[in-house]
Amino acid sequence: MTTFNTQQLEKMRTQEGFIAALDQSGGSTPKALKAYGIEESAYSNDEQMFDLVHAMRSRIITSPAFNGDKVIGAILFENTLDREIKGKPSSLYLWEDKGVLPFLKVDQGLEDKVNGVQLMKPIIGLEALVAKAKGKDVFGTKMRSVIWDANEVGIKAVVAQQIEVAKTIIAGGLVPIIEPEVSIDSPEKAQAEIILHRELLAQLDQLNDDQLVMLKLTLPEQANLYSDLIAHKNVVKVVALSGGFPLMQACEKLAANNGIIASFSRVLTDDLFADQAQADFDAALEKTIEPIYQASRS
Repeated sequence: MTTFNTQQLEKMRTQEGFIAALDQSGGSTPKALKAYGIEESAYSNDEQMFDLVHAMRSRIITSPAFNGDKVIGAILFENTLDREIKGKPSSLYLWEDKGVLPFLKVDQGLEDKVNGVQLMKPIIGLEALVAKAKGKDVFGTKMRSVIWDANEVGIKAVVAQQIEVAKTIIAGGLVPIIEPEVSIDSPEKAQAEIILHRELLAQLDQLNDDQLVMLKLTLPEQANLYSDLIAHKNVVKVVALSGGFPLMQACEKLAANNGIIASFSRVLTDDLFADQAQADFDAALEKTIEPIYQASRS
């Protein structure tokens, strides 16, 4: 029998709000720092780079604008999990001080494109990572694949791989977020989403009753395409990535899909800068959180 944290599971199932994706890792960190106003010349190695991005994330998480009333979850990557915020392990600070559910990005990057998709690279040491996260009050995990074309063979492989890895995570007591992202730049986006929907449903129907997952999906061309996935007995929540859409466009598309909440990354931090006065920083974060929260309630 799978043992999830029942208090955390209830919060995820019932509370209005959204998930903040703060999980930029090695390859995407320089871009995130640059958008925040820190150029690559400000650091000379990975350790200094990760120190700076942790300071950025800590500033976001400790802001009074960021709390468990509207932000119900936050996705971290392992480097953040291993660090502290205000003298506490990051995940414990999130859960105990902020009332925000911690998630952990577990994928280790993407394979090259084959059959119109990019599968995940093998996740080395997954069971140990899940056990470590479980010991730090982490509620769930997140792992990303990318779908570029409406290729049946490729999409079937993406979903099968995601479900297979999810079962290992569930066995460790965490709720996996399955993220088969359909690129918003795909000329076959609508058709790819129809195939993805079918494959997800087929795989979900084969899970045991206690094998619970979440889904993180690109906002679909056909509004409410994923309604039956939202209602599925094995799905705790369906969340949406912004996928490159600007904030207000992403919120508008989100609001058109009943029952889906946001799990936005870049648009959450677009108006935050390293040299902002704290009051300005907090005000900018609050101004961004509000429309995402309202669109997630729709």
